[in-house]
Amino acid sequence: MGKDKEIAERKQAYRAKLENLLDTYKSILIVTADNVGSNQMQKIRIALRGKAILLMGKNTIMRKVVREKIPSAPKYERLLPEIVGNIGFVFTNADLNEVRRVIEEHKVPAAARVGTNAPGDCWIPSGPTGLDPGQTSFFQALNIATKIVKGAVEIMTDVHLIKQGQKVTPSHVSLLSKPDIKPFFYNMKVTHVFDDGALYAAAILDMSKDDLMKKFLHGVSVLTAFFLRIGVPNTATLSHNIAHAMQALLGIALATDLTFKQAEPFKEYLADPAAYAAKHGLSAGGPAKGATPAPAAAAPAAKKEEPKKEEEEDDDVGAGFGLFDE
Repeated sequence: MGKDKEIAERKQAYRAKLENLLDTYKSILIVTADNVGSNQMQKIRIALRGKAILLMGKNTIMRKVVREKIPSAPKYERLLPEIVGNIGFVFTNADLNEVRRVIEEHKVPAAARVGTNAPGDCWIPSGPTGLDPGQTSFFQALNIATKIVKGAVEIMTDVHLIKQGQKVTPSHVSLLSKPDIKPFFYNMKVTHVFDDGALYAAAILDMSKDDLMKKFLHGVSVLTAFFLRIGVPNTATLSHNIAHAMQALLGIALATDLTFKQAEPFKEYLADPAAYAAKHGLSAGGPAKGATPAPAAAAPAAKKEEPKKEEEEDDDVGAGFGLFDE
């Protein structure tokens, strides 16, 4: 009974600590601790002092505490699917990139273990192995080209022995153990970030502000094009709606006797291009330095020697301004 009571007290203390951390910190880094030893984890805790708090524990208790928080804070529901496997929480209010760097820089070299998935690619470099010629058959069984140099086995070319994510076999372990190669590094890895209710992959932290701005602007442009196409005005389309409306009003003003302030320069140019050019210091080669250029949307003047085409040219002006464009 004494032992059961002690376990219950530890569970209660853990629950209280987790609840307090969830209430205190706005950001959580979700980390995996596969093949991370207790000594390595202790070094990470020490390095995080003053920046963050690492909390490991049983997934069942973690899920239960998070579920109890959901009625008062629904945002924590996003955490539940991530509480799977050998994971932990790193609570922080500091810079997320800095905290992640501290966590992942603590790496420990480790030998290959049978049945585990390789955390990275494993290469055996070419060169002498220090093994006697009697070991040649072993390398031949693995299709590794060797030669005998000065009474020792030498690998002729670099060998890509294990690919990332591949299962480590007994042959791999046996080969790597002969020259005492420790090909892998195990460390705690950040997989996801829970930041003030938003859950996203840790890879997002590698994106710069410029990358985020480009993606945001691309999204805005896509939404703008979509709403312009279906004819639904909103904040994103406002500038385009105003420009299209102004274009339509200019077309009406140029095709009728109606006018308004912004249309007057266009009407003046169409009435007498030569006088407009002289008034504003324009020449055949373009506007004079410091002069106000002619309206960019103005249509060419009607040719005096072809008065019969005047009506057709007026029609072209109206079409050019998109009066009836959809």
